[in-house]
Amino acid sequence: MKRLVWLLALAPLWAQAAGDPVAGRKFFASCANCHAVGPGARHGFGPHLNGLAGRKAGSVAGYAYSAGMKASGLVWSEATLAAFLRAPGDVVPGTKMRYWGVGVDEKKVRDLLAYLATQDR
Repeated sequence: MKRLVWLLALAPLWAQAAGDPVAGRKFFASCANCHAVGPGARHGFGPHLNGLAGRKAGSVAGYAYSAGMKASGLVWSEATLAAFLRAPGDVVPGTKMRYWGVGVDEKKVRDLLAYLATQDR
């Protein structure tokens, strides 16, 4: 169990090493229509994304998640978030997220994960 906690603690650092957070911030602009990060972030059409690493999907108070998201059993990690970004509806059927995903553009996925990891500090 201690090893799992340690690995989860390091996950944001791995994401940062694998991608470019500056490019990820630019890409996040397309997400910012629905989501917010950083100090003072609030829910919009989607939930805020602060503290995402290690958080249970559908668990932040004050946002009306879909039944599918609440029942998904997902815990956000680099792997689960990357899969969700690639194909949201495949990972969580019934999700309210209207973004079609970044497909197979692995660089965009890595960059976005690296940017989001900078928001978990």
